Amino acid sequence: MTTTEARPTDRKPPQLVDMSWDPITRIIGNLGIYTKIDFANREVVECHSTSSLFRGYSVFMKGKDPRDAGFITSRICGICGDNHTTCSDYAQQMAYGVKPPPLAEHIVNLGEAAEYMFDHTIFQDNLVFVDFCEAMVKATNPGVLARAERTEAPRGEIHGYRTIADIMKAFNPFEGEVYKEALKVSRVTREMFCLMEGRHVHPSTLYPGGVGTMPQPTVFTDYLSRLMRVIDFVKKAVAMNDDVFDFFYEALPGYEEVGRRRVLLGCWGAFQDPKVVDYRYESMNTWGKAMYVTPGIIVDGELVTNNLVDINLGLRIMLGSSYYEDWVNEQPFVTHDPLGNPVDMRHPWNQTTVPVPQKRDFDDKYSWVMSPRWFDQRTGDHLALDTGGGPLARLWSTALSGLVDTPYVKATGHSVRISLPKGESLPETTLEWRIPQWSNTIERDRARPYFIAYAAAMALQFIEEAMGMVRAGETKVFENFEVPDEAIGCGFHEAVRGVLSHHLVIKDRKIANYHPYPPTPWNASPRDKFGTPGPYEDAVQGQPIFEENGPDDFKGVDIMRTVRSFDPCLPCGVHMYVGKGKTLTTLHSPTYGADHG
Repeated sequence: MTTTEARPTDRKPPQLVDMSWDPITRIIGNLGIYTKIDFANREVVECHSTSSLFRGYSVFMKGKDPRDAGFITSRICGICGDNHTTCSDYAQQMAYGVKPPPLAEHIVNLGEAAEYMFDHTIFQDNLVFVDFCEAMVKATNPGVLARAERTEAPRGEIHGYRTIADIMKAFNPFEGEVYKEALKVSRVTREMFCLMEGRHVHPSTLYPGGVGTMPQPTVFTDYLSRLMRVIDFVKKAVAMNDDVFDFFYEALPGYEEVGRRRVLLGCWGAFQDPKVVDYRYESMNTWGKAMYVTPGIIVDGELVTNNLVDINLGLRIMLGSSYYEDWVNEQPFVTHDPLGNPVDMRHPWNQTTVPVPQKRDFDDKYSWVMSPRWFDQRTGDHLALDTGGGPLARLWSTALSGLVDTPYVKATGHSVRISLPKGESLPETTLEWRIPQWSNTIERDRARPYFIAYAAAMALQFIEEAMGMVRAGETKVFENFEVPDEAIGCGFHEAVRGVLSHHLVIKDRKIANYHPYPPTPWNASPRDKFGTPGPYEDAVQGQPIFEENGPDDFKGVDIMRTVRSFDPCLPCGVHMYVGKGKTLTTLHSPTYGADHG
C-alpha cells in the first residue's frame, strides 16, 4: 500500500457526522475538503479532496510559439507565477540547446530566493499561524491556551516573548506584533524580487536564454541591503515556530498523528549551479545533483533516487476519480527520451487533456485534479508523493543526499545547517534543521521558517558571486538561440509549495504538447484508478481530532491545520456545512479580524 496505515484504537460505537469545507482557497475557490467525522472516537474516518475548476492550459498552449510559454504559464497562478516562468524557461533551454550566461543564472536564483522568502513568510505568519494564534486556540482549545499562559517560551532570549501564549497573541490577525511585522517583511522581500525579475508575480525580465535585468552594481547592493534588514526576523521566526510547535506536542499528547502520513516525499530541486548546468538532457543527472537544493524521492525515510532522469521517467499521470477521458490509446508524442529510455504513455510528454464535465460522485468521479504518481520500479507501486508543503521535502531530500556544501548551507546526511550573519540586533547564528520522526502537520509547518532561512543564506552566496562577476566585467546576461523545427524539453524546479515540472514538445516550430505540473495536483489529487487517495485525503483521513468543541460548534481546526500545512492556497473564503447541505457559516472576510475580542 502507498497510503498511511490504519491507526488502531479502542473503538466506541461511532457517531458519524458529514462535515465539509468548500472552498479552501488562496486566490480562487476551487479546493473543497469533504469529510465524515466520528465524534465518539474523535477521528476523521473519511476524506475526499475536490477541485471545482478546470484551467485548460495544456489545451490552449498547443499551436503557440514556444518562446511565449514562460509568459503564458506564469498566469497559471497569481502567487507563484515566477516559478512557472523559471521552470518553463528551463524546459525551453533544453529544447533550444541554449545555456544562459552565469550572471543570468545568479539573477534568476536571487529572484527565486526572494520569492521563497516572500511567499513563505506571508503564508506562515499571516495565514498558517491564524490556526495557532491566541484567538483560534481560545475558540477551539481553551485548555491548551490556559496551559500556554503558564508555559515559559524556551527561546525567549531570541524572539523576546516570555510565554507561549505571548507568541500566540503576537500572531493574532491585524493586531498581533508578529502578524504586522511579517507584512512589512513581505513587502521588503517582494521589493528584492522585483529588483531581479522586474515585476511580481509575473516576471517581465525572465526569458529563455537569460534575463533582461540590467546588472548594475546598485541592483545587487539594493538587494543585499534589504536582505540584511530581514535577517534577524528570520532568526526570530525559527525560534518562535520551534517554541510553539514543541509546545503543541507537549500539551496535546498524540498530536503527532494530526496530518501524519507515510513518508512519501518528492523534491525536483532548485537553484542551478552556473558552473555545472548546461540544460542538456544527457547530463541532467549531473547538473541536477549540483543544484543548491538537491532533488530526490524519499520513501519511508530512504532516499530512493536523486537522479533527475530517473525522476522524470517515473512520472505517471493517472485518472481514476478525475473528470477526463483517458489518452492511452492515442499516438504517443515521445516514445524514447534523448538517452534512449522508453517513455510511458502516462508520462506528461504523452498526455492529452480531454475534459469530461459531469456530476460529482464520491464513488466515481469527483475532481478536476488528475492524480500524478511516481512509479517505483522496485515495488511496482504508483506512489502518491507529496511535497511536505515544499520545505519539508526540500530539506529532507537535501539533508539525505549530503551534496550541498556552501559557506552558508551544509547538508550533513541527517540535517541541514544554515548559517546567517550578524544582523541589527542578533549575532551570527547557525540553525540546524534535523530530519524529523514524522511527516505530519507540525513538521510541514516547522520546515517553512527553516527554508526561509535557507533561501536567505543561499541569497547571500548568490549576491557575493554576482557582485564578483560584475566587478570583473562579466556582465553578459543573455545568449541568442534558434527555435528548432522539432524538439522536446523538460524543466524541473521547486515552486514555493513544492515540485514543479514543465514538459514541452515542439513540432514545426510550434508547441505540439505542453504540460505543467505544479505541486497542488500532487497534493490535492483524488483517488487514482488503484483507489489510492491523494495526500490531502490520506493525511486527513484517519487523523485524530483534538478540538474541544462538539458537532454543533465544531470549527475543524485540526483538519484545517493539516490541509494548510501543505500550503494549498490562501483560505480567503471558507464555506462550511453539515449533513444534508445545512449551511453553518459563510465567511467572506478573514477569520478573527481586529474586533474578534
